[in-house]
Amino acid sequence: MMDILKTKADMQAWSAAKKREGKTISFVPTMGYLHKGHVSLLEIGKPLSDELVLSIFVNPTQFGPNEDLDAYPSNIRNDLDLAQQAGVTAVFLPDKNEMYGPNYQTRVSLDHLPQYLCGRSRPVHFGGVATVVTKLFNIVMPDVAVFGKKDFQQLAIIRQMVKDLDFNIQIIGGEIIREEDGLAMSSRNAYLTPEQRTSAVCLSKAIRLLKQRVAKGIRSVPDLVKEMEAFILSFEYTRIDYIELCNPRTLEPVETVQAETLVALAVEVGKSRLIDNALIEPT
Repeated sequence: MMDILKTKADMQAWSAAKKREGKTISFVPTMGYLHKGHVSLLEIGKPLSDELVLSIFVNPTQFGPNEDLDAYPSNIRNDLDLAQQAGVTAVFLPDKNEMYGPNYQTRVSLDHLPQYLCGRSRPVHFGGVATVVTKLFNIVMPDVAVFGKKDFQQLAIIRQMVKDLDFNIQIIGGEIIREEDGLAMSSRNAYLTPEQRTSAVCLSKAIRLLKQRVAKGIRSVPDLVKEMEAFILSFEYTRIDYIELCNPRTLEPVETVQAETLVALAVEVGKSRLIDNALIEPT
């Protein structure tokens, strides 16, 4: 039996009842349009607690002007089918008015981590993420929450927020799940035309190219980025937002690859903004 809860009060009451029974809760927050990447997060969370909660909410506060809020893909029936198959015991399915009522005026923000990578081109995004995740944590009351490593910056921000605000929640990062050709799974892949889908593999291929260059002893970040840029722009329909090599803990850019380094990139392929990342360990 999978419960579907649409109000904050009902979700909190459900969780409180489970807590009174001595049960623990794993939580996977999503914006819906589930794919194998989301399912993998549910599979991580399932054995870690007695109950598994999924939320589906396209959060308007993390979208800036001219972003794809109105066009974000949705298939609730398929989402619920996948949730049931994954062993979800409750789905929190609120609407915008339930989450942000009249005169809503509170926001959660971080000082440093949002200033890098996606935060530069999406200045309101991570404030919206931090705010909605804080709200969801207070509503669902989980013991464990699972987020994907594809959104590496988001995961770093949530870990920092949980530490700073003293949430008693264990944060787990799930590995990137890829298509057979290497493209990181994303709900936004649904926007791609067949021709653009062919070009979208440039992100994962560029990361592989970088790893090969580092393995051969190239350590200069400007040289590595220049080669990645040329490679990505050789594919049709591409526009680079950023390619960064940075410290994986602080997200501050580095000039040379001397220790474990995060390579993160955002590329527009047609109208789809795609992200990918990997940790590079120089040999």
